[in-house]
Amino acid sequence: MKTIRISLSLVIIIFCTSLFAQKNAYSFTNTKEIASTTPKNQGYTGTCWSFAVSSLLESELLSKGIKDIDLSEMYFVRCTYIEKAQIYIRLHGESNFGEGGEAHDVINIVKKYGMVPQSAYSGKKEGDKILDHSMLEKKLDMFLDSLISVSKDYLNPDWKKPYEKILDNYLGKVPVTFEYSGKTYTPKSFANEYAGINPDDYIEFTSYTHHPFYEWFFLEIPDNWSFQQYYNVEINDLIEIIDTSLNLGYSLGWGGDVSEEEFSSTKGIAIVPENDWNHKSDKEKNRTLDVVEKEKNITPEMRQKTFDNYTTGDDHFMHITGTSKDQNGTKFYYTKNSWGEKSTYKGYLYLSESYVKLKTISIIVNKNALPKTIKDKLGIK
Repeated sequence: MKTIRISLSLVIIIFCTSLFAQKNAYSFTNTKEIASTTPKNQGYTGTCWSFAVSSLLESELLSKGIKDIDLSEMYFVRCTYIEKAQIYIRLHGESNFGEGGEAHDVINIVKKYGMVPQSAYSGKKEGDKILDHSMLEKKLDMFLDSLISVSKDYLNPDWKKPYEKILDNYLGKVPVTFEYSGKTYTPKSFANEYAGINPDDYIEFTSYTHHPFYEWFFLEIPDNWSFQQYYNVEINDLIEIIDTSLNLGYSLGWGGDVSEEEFSSTKGIAIVPENDWNHKSDKEKNRTLDVVEKEKNITPEMRQKTFDNYTTGDDHFMHITGTSKDQNGTKFYYTKNSWGEKSTYKGYLYLSESYVKLKTISIIVNKNALPKTIKDKLGIK
């Protein structure tokens, strides 16, 4: 009978724990949702920046009434590799070269090279089911480093030809012209005439105290290989920019840190609990994101500290498409990822406002959606 009592007690404890978790599990209600295309899968590549901003542009085209749009993320990636290589060569290998990038990389490519639909350029070899750039990056690295090492006194100006051949072998040749909706386009005419995208409409913002607010500054992150400048605003203004943009029907790109234990792409939730991970019991750790937790009040000092000590890194880029609230009324941002339909929410995640305040490195937004007060402060027309 003693064994039976113990077993029964365990059953009761397990049942009560399960009941508590179910009762206190996160439940979300979307309060704003901007139309977006289906989540894509970046596969074994570090090209989230291209997927996120392509998705952002697709949403803007949907808002214009352009349906069934699917832009080629790999077109932006391939063109960016050309630009990145030129900087790397000019700096004799002393710049960041790899798969990573920033939101402005896509916008800069639209401005210089245009854009193409997925149907015109997939970036995959025939038979490939998923993107994998592990060998491509190694080949490009080896080529450029070898070129630099043997060209100390003279650099052959024709180095781009064999470099582009590597890109062609792995990603395919870029079409000079292509057919779309019964008309022939070039990448430039597709961007200008069909899509009508104005690259000058997109602005990047960040919020750090080591530079003056309401001025431009070069954001010191490895993937900012093109040395682009960002507007620096106070954190509450950054949140106001996000909220105003979404309320006006404009989605935005979000870059930030996703390395925390309280970020889960599988569960589709990211928070900043009041109780730090290292202070949690094993029981509390095991139920992380399974039950609602009180979150920290984020300050500019906390943001700066995590940026300076590397606990907030330039990890990932995603596409914020709406707002939501949990059962307690806490605000979350409905965010589209590029890891396929991996999460509980079919490829989307819910980032809490506290998480966005602390872990945002930068955002990119259409300037037409900026609050007037911000435009006036920064002199944006």
